[in-house]
Amino acid sequence: MPTKAHLLIVDDEANTLASLARAFRLAGHEATVCDNAGKALELAKAQNFDVILSDVVMPGKGGLALLEELKAQGVTAPVVMMSGQGDIETAVRATKLGAVDFLEKPISTEKLLLTVENALKLRRLESENRQLKQRLGKHEIVWQGAAMQRAMAQVDRVAASETRVCILGETGTGKELVARTIHERSTRAGGAFVTLNCAAVPAELIESELFGHEKGSFTGAAGRHIGKFEQADRGTIFLDEIGDMPLAMQAKLLRVLEEGEVERIGSDKPVSVNVRVVVATHRDLEARVREEKFRQDLFHRIYVFPLVLPPLRERREDIPALVGHFAAQVSAQNGWKPIPFATEVMKSLQSHAWPGNVRELRNMVERLMLLATDGQVDLTTVEMALPKGVSIGAVASSFSSGALAERVDAFEREVILAELKRSHSNVSLAAKSLGLERSHLYKKAEQLGIDLRAMRREQESTQE
Repeated sequence: MPTKAHLLIVDDEANTLASLARAFRLAGHEATVCDNAGKALELAKAQNFDVILSDVVMPGKGGLALLEELKAQGVTAPVVMMSGQGDIETAVRATKLGAVDFLEKPISTEKLLLTVENALKLRRLESENRQLKQRLGKHEIVWQGAAMQRAMAQVDRVAASETRVCILGETGTGKELVARTIHERSTRAGGAFVTLNCAAVPAELIESELFGHEKGSFTGAAGRHIGKFEQADRGTIFLDEIGDMPLAMQAKLLRVLEEGEVERIGSDKPVSVNVRVVVATHRDLEARVREEKFRQDLFHRIYVFPLVLPPLRERREDIPALVGHFAAQVSAQNGWKPIPFATEVMKSLQSHAWPGNVRELRNMVERLMLLATDGQVDLTTVEMALPKGVSIGAVASSFSSGALAERVDAFEREVILAELKRSHSNVSLAAKSLGLERSHLYKKAEQLGIDLRAMRREQESTQE
């Protein structure tokens, strides 16, 4: 059982609330009390409680109605019902509605604490079951070679600590997957894993997403919104692409990291949060600091344990295992029979530059399986799946001079241009085909000197 659990107690009798709260606090828990169902529902939606205890008979809305609404609102905390007028029919109904236990008043302190302990164990088991399903599914990390072995050894080393981790790597290398693994192997595994892509949220909305807002705090704020930090309380928050966070927001994030509390927009009451922070970026943060695009004080707060993920072109020995893993995933998702990949296909795939990294490979595997003929994936299938005009073995022959980075940039440029041509300058289609997010394709194109907006305007003028 956790050393400290947060409990919500709902009862219309002040003496009962006082005695139960005192018993739990003496046992080392934190107790929030409430004397009516309406307020209890608001609290349960706004905060993360480990267990909710509610009386059945209360003026106005009763405990069973509260239980039904809690489940309808998606509140996952286990609920224990209490009643001084208990009967079998009420107990059965409470169980059917989702209560984990039904206690008759008066309740001894020993029985009360044991019931809460069992409810906490049940919640932990459910959390572990979800994590096991995740590990067996899309969240499994697959590797064979030395490059990823070194990275995963670092993951194991840092996971059990409370150290802040900064994951560095190109788009598509699996930064979120590694962050999730760090969470699942940590002491916070029973808590929430909450993510936010800092590059995907408009600058004017990111504060609300991170810290939340109160009803009416700005135009469109129709109700209270709980931010990512509060959602991740006693768990882990993963801030992806932190290098793209606006400077003004960086200052506010720094304060949260220093003080351990957030303030919702429209509120002057700080809320304490106990959150482990893991961040990631494809950018050179030290260069961003020199360019004054990233705060140096924030950099030192998050750059405690840098963890670099190698691009797929530097871990080609992992490609056969990854292909097998993705092929099994695709088959299971679509109810297909296993489709074998010819030996020469694996060799060809290992010769590709993979500018979109593991994400691109995963999309390619699904495309190959859709295009497969005669029950297997062969070289003809590969040529059909690649963007028109791109040969999977052309890396060495077409870009055989210059530094490695220059050759990779040249190849990536040709791949993107070929895909844009094939998709008639439709950026969304091209990004999907390359295994990239639309915003990331814009950034990559900008880095490589490709003017996507000009290409789109030219295409539109041609159509006219």
